[in-house]
Amino acid sequence: METGADILLIDKPKGISSYDVIRRLRKRFRLAEPERTMPKLGHAGTLDPLATGLLIIGVGSGTKKLHEYLKLPKKYEATILLGMRTDTGDITGQVLKRARVPQFSVQQINDALKLMVGELELPVPAYSAIKQGGKPLYKKARRGESIVLPLRKMTVRQAKAESITHSSDGTISVHAIFDVESGTYIRSLAEELGKRLGVPAAIADLRRISIGDFSIKNAEKI
Repeated sequence: METGADILLIDKPKGISSYDVIRRLRKRFRLAEPERTMPKLGHAGTLDPLATGLLIIGVGSGTKKLHEYLKLPKKYEATILLGMRTDTGDITGQVLKRARVPQFSVQQINDALKLMVGELELPVPAYSAIKQGGKPLYKKARRGESIVLPLRKMTVRQAKAESITHSSDGTISVHAIFDVESGTYIRSLAEELGKRLGVPAAIADLRRISIGDFSIKNAEKI
């Protein structure tokens, strides 16, 4: 774990929320120093339960710096499933469409990804914390309320498919690296890649490996 006086780097596991990480750290602080006043804790940049990887945790006065870290570029390792679209933009959601996928090559996928580098205007995922009418979209989506997905400018600095895996069910898993500016949703990029290739798409796995100069290599698992 890389620590300063007020910063922790945590490798979030799959299946828990970013706030669950805060809960576990509070428990650790209580066990380590039961008589100490509990410091304020916060994180810079939410990761969905499906996602793993780097969380910057502010401790005490470090929480005042979190808004600075939110603005930093981020790098992700993503597995995109071509051949399925869901209501959440990832494989945890309800399947909306399935389709067999042509036998794309890595080069064909990278050609499509190259055209996505730069500033894009894309709809945010329905299951995101963006507010509409004062309510987070994910709460409205869970209740089945009608949603008009707002468009958001998202900037892709680099995007490259490292490899692909063809499955017997006609889907393809694309293993890719995305280097993006703050405010970019990888689920939105996955769906956009699918649209450009003419197939449905969803995130199957996602890992954040860096935030600015902070690296997952220096993070502690909990």
